[in-house]
Amino acid sequence: MSQNLKELPVEVRIRLVEDIWDSIAKDQNTLPLTSEQISELDRRLDKFELDGEPGRPASEVISDIRKRLRPLKSDSGTRRS
Repeated sequence: MSQNLKELPVEVRIRLVEDIWDSIAKDQNTLPLTSEQISELDRRLDKFELDGEPGRPASEVISDIRKRLRPLKSDSGTRRS
């Protein structure tokens, strides 16, 4: 990483990454899918159409992830011998 970038605050670097990612997302149609990716997407769509299972709401998944991460956060301030 360029030394100039390292001197920027973390918040600014994160924002730069987000801006770059957003610009890539806008141009995603210019990135062709591989035949393997197309096959996998077709497989997943076929499976969804067969079972009709919509999956879990994003809010539920995010809540579960946060619950799993909480113990990690509390351990991060503790030193191990």
